[in-house]
Amino acid sequence: MTASGSRASAVGARAGPPLVVALLGLVAWWAAARTAAVPDVIFPTPFDVGAALAAHWPALVGAAGVTAATAGLGIVGGALVGVLLAMAMTASETTRAVVRPYVVALRVVPVVAVAPLLFRWFGDGVPARALLAGTLAVFPVTIATHQGLSATPEEYLSLARSVGASPTARFVRVRLPAAAPDAFAGLKIAAAAGVVGAVVAEFLTLKAGIGYRVFRASTRLQTARMVAALLVLAALGVTFYLLPALVERRVDWG
Repeated sequence: MTASGSRASAVGARAGPPLVVALLGLVAWWAAARTAAVPDVIFPTPFDVGAALAAHWPALVGAAGVTAATAGLGIVGGALVGVLLAMAMTASETTRAVVRPYVVALRVVPVVAVAPLLFRWFGDGVPARALLAGTLAVFPVTIATHQGLSATPEEYLSLARSVGASPTARFVRVRLPAAAPDAFAGLKIAAAAGVVGAVVAEFLTLKAGIGYRVFRASTRLQTARMVAALLVLAALGVTFYLLPALVERRVDWG
């Protein structure tokens, strides 16, 4: 079998089971919608949702683009802050003792409780909505990256010191590669959380975005359109989750 054939088989093996489950779910959904004696405005069929998705596809894609830009900006900013905090926590026990409670508090406080304050301070534009998304990205990146940096095998560091590597070189050439798997695990969680933060911000500000589309469809009892928007949102969230995994596979940390 050729290399391309092997890759296609591997992709098929991974994608096959989820696709089968999705197909069975669609069949069960259609059967339930047809047998339930409820109007389509309450429980639309997959065909109703598909028709709404096709009819409003350009608007939904445009709204998803706004949400993607907001979430992406917030995730990148939150991830950078998280990595810097993790580095500071690794470098000093005092810094770790000071920073950790605030990072945990940032995660514990519900985002809907923080949002009104952020919007009062910074307005309700894309930067403020991205800031809200970024607050959800800080915690997983900080904790996961700090765990990875702290778990660097001591023998690796000793070997680097024995060959005269400077502290900076040891950090860049030893600690960062060793921490990469943990850091990317945190980034995957942060990516999904950032999309959630962006959607929450759109719900609260009623600004353009896929979250706003969901809200508007729900208030107008356009259930099929609302489900269509939710499907686009789910696809966007899965894409954001998979992007860090793709980057991780492409980068050689050796």
